Amino acid sequence: MNVAISLADLVAIALFILGLHYLNAPPTARLGNRLAAVGMLIAVIGVLVTTLGIGWWAIAIGVILGGTIGVLAAVKVKMTAMPQMVALYNGAGGGAAALISTVEYYVYASGSNPIDPVISVSLILSAIIGALSFAGSIIAFLKLQELMTGRPITYPGQQFVNGILALSAAAIAVWFVATAGTLPVWAYPVLLVVALALGVLFVLPIGGADMPVVISLLNSFTGVAVAITGFEINSTLLIICGALVGASGTLLTVLMGKAMNRPLTNVLFGAFGAAGGSEPAGGAGGGPQNIRSASADDVAVMLAYAQKVIFVPGYGMAVAQAQHSVKALADQLEKRGVKVAYAIHPVAGRMPGHMNVLLAEANVPYPQLLDMEDVNPEFPTTDVALVIGANDVTNPAARNVTSSPIYGMPILDVDKAANVVVLKRSMRSGFAGIENPLYEMPNTSMLFGDAKASVDALTAAVKAL
Repeated sequence: MNVAISLADLVAIALFILGLHYLNAPPTARLGNRLAAVGMLIAVIGVLVTTLGIGWWAIAIGVILGGTIGVLAAVKVKMTAMPQMVALYNGAGGGAAALISTVEYYVYASGSNPIDPVISVSLILSAIIGALSFAGSIIAFLKLQELMTGRPITYPGQQFVNGILALSAAAIAVWFVATAGTLPVWAYPVLLVVALALGVLFVLPIGGADMPVVISLLNSFTGVAVAITGFEINSTLLIICGALVGASGTLLTVLMGKAMNRPLTNVLFGAFGAAGGSEPAGGAGGGPQNIRSASADDVAVMLAYAQKVIFVPGYGMAVAQAQHSVKALADQLEKRGVKVAYAIHPVAGRMPGHMNVLLAEANVPYPQLLDMEDVNPEFPTTDVALVIGANDVTNPAARNVTSSPIYGMPILDVDKAANVVVLKRSMRSGFAGIENPLYEMPNTSMLFGDAKASVDALTAAVKAL
């Protein structure tokens, strides 16, 4: 039996690795997802078999409940809410690691023997990292769901408070390991509370524009916590799977920080987007004043008689669920011989790859999705750049305004196109809370309204020409 379970674990691990490999490219991403799902099914069955007679029914109930929630979420949750769901799932993983560590601690504490040093280190680290990831992911969810402000929440002495909490957690951890887990009854619960508080305070000062990076970082935290938990319960499967998640999350975090030209310390402690605010439509109240508003018919003429059009999708497209309408407009333009492409910024939207997922859902051909470094040289020869709710990643202040919070961040050079058309509901600033001087440039026109309705109107007007 043990040999069969070990073989099943090996097959599951191989499928996870293959799944990650195939997720590297959109054409094979669905296969990768399915392989990983099969691997997880094998892993869960293996756990059920090994626990027969030892509370297997509790695990079975958990599998049924978790599977039901997962299926309902996959069917019901809109693509616009995918970042929030990722944050919740990530938090669930961190919370599970912390709970397992808590149970294992009390099992060991009820015995008379000292805890093995390796186990004691594992217990304390997975409890701290798992609780921190859980609390931080919940705050990320609340920000993304707009149940609380997406702006950075800061207060005097913030770094000092965080430092005290981190030092307190470290002190209890050292105490725990040094005494082989023989802590007073109050110490372990206090450690969990400190870790949870640190997770909350860790994410509060991070602005909405940095949420993709934060989600990726918290994902790596959860992976590390799960891998460490594997040492506690002697599970090679957990160790390897957690290491895969931790390593991939860390790599993605580094790559996204590089794409934003900002070190991770600046993301975590810079309170990006603390300045700025929302402005009413039309630029009243100190926002952009010299803007030009265009009608759908005017923009349709620009598009229909262009030679090259680049769509620039952002979170506004996601909110309006306009990806299918965008594809329909692109199809109409291609029938007229217009060359069409899509500009994808690494941090557009609110999670890594957000725009790629939405456009893939609309069956946009993958070769038309151009990364920032590939599409930026195309803008000077582009007739129309159609910006659909992408505020912060098209902001030219990143190139020339040294006082801007996004100064130095690579952006999409849409302002270099012959004509720029921006689809927005109003003149409110983006999720980072920063005004965009692009809207006042002489080659920029604004088409106000819901993105999906506006794109549908453009498609109808192009058809009528």
